[in-house]
Amino acid sequence: MTLHPLINKPAPEFSVPDANGQMFKFPPEEQGRRVNKPIALFFYPESGSLACTQEACQFRDALVEKEIFKRTNVQVIGISPDSVPKQKQFVESHNLTYPVLSDEKHVAYGAFQVGKSFLGFTDARTTFVIDRDGIIRDSLSATMIYRAHVKFVVKALEKLASQVEPSPQSSAERHDTDAARSDVPSSAELGRVACVVGA
Repeated sequence: MTLHPLINKPAPEFSVPDANGQMFKFPPEEQGRRVNKPIALFFYPESGSLACTQEACQFRDALVEKEIFKRTNVQVIGISPDSVPKQKQFVESHNLTYPVLSDEKHVAYGAFQVGKSFLGFTDARTTFVIDRDGIIRDSLSATMIYRAHVKFVVKALEKLASQVEPSPQSSAERHDTDAARSDVPSSAELGRVACVVGA
């Protein structure tokens, strides 16, 4: 499976409305400066659909439950082509604690080169992990395998954290980490599965 063309390049800029109708500038800023934290940006086809709802809730829960999400202070951002009112209802219905953006005109989709899936009938489900310097480090496009996206982000964040602040692990911690990684398929494996399922 070929790498996404934006890997190891600066994340593109775009501005689209959030669920409250306020313009959201990407990359996000705090006090006038770009956030100095990793970002997990996930594109999904449709708010309210079963798979997309479960994916969005998994990211919500990961922010509270996953140690690597908390340790890296990752900024999660969801985005789909749904309207602002639909995004607002989606956020409120599922208590989503991160920005959910409305990209009806596919501005962000175009900037991040996110295409279609299933013979062009739906937008692809694609997740990007961006490091604290604003560089896209990895991506996963797997429309059918929505459960893979949080696992993919966990793996990518662990890799980033090990490069930034390596720390000794106990044998038990190494065992837990290795066991978690063995359960996460590679991007290539997921791509092959997605192709088979979508065929």
